[in-house]
Amino acid sequence: MDMALFLKAFAALFAIMNPFVALPMFLSLTSGDDARAQRRTALRVALYSTILAGVILVSGASVLTFFGVTVDDFRIAGGIVLLMIGLGMLNGKASAAHAGTSSEQEQHAQVGDPSFYPMSFPMMVGPGTITTLVLLGGANAHPSGYLTIGAALLAVIAILAVVLYFAADIGHILSQTLRTIMTRLMGMILAAIAVEMIVAGLGSV
Repeated sequence: MDMALFLKAFAALFAIMNPFVALPMFLSLTSGDDARAQRRTALRVALYSTILAGVILVSGASVLTFFGVTVDDFRIAGGIVLLMIGLGMLNGKASAAHAGTSSEQEQHAQVGDPSFYPMSFPMMVGPGTITTLVLLGGANAHPSGYLTIGAALLAVIAILAVVLYFAADIGHILSQTLRTIMTRLMGMILAAIAVEMIVAGLGSV
């Protein structure tokens, strides 16, 4: 396994899918459930996120080819999108992977089972996650590359499952200040990865 690729993929995916940033929304959406129901929802979120992200990782390069877009073109555009998300996180805003339009946010409180919508999609597997997976998969389109990125993805989703599974307990410990610090730290990491993607894409073009 390429450890450098694994660490890069893990850092990017963890920054964009940050389970601790999604934690308050998860608690809000499952506030009427008991601990057992919350844990079932958490496991479904992890399962749905794995399936969605896995399909995107494997099919992303084919989709680009279908539309006649090169990996380098998408790397530049995707890097800009990720940079905007990272800068927003640095300014204390929630990751765009966990946010939606105002109408979507209004619907969040009306959803019966939030495990697929809105938790898995678009909160965990949203525009930022999709862009990251397509870029990583397109730049490492070979079996070992897919396996390495897949391992990093599974590691991030495993952390997501644990955090959401014990959401009620962690929510009492994780203060708002700590959440803000973590969001800004992840924003800096994501911005740095985005700049590297843009530079690499521009260099190839």
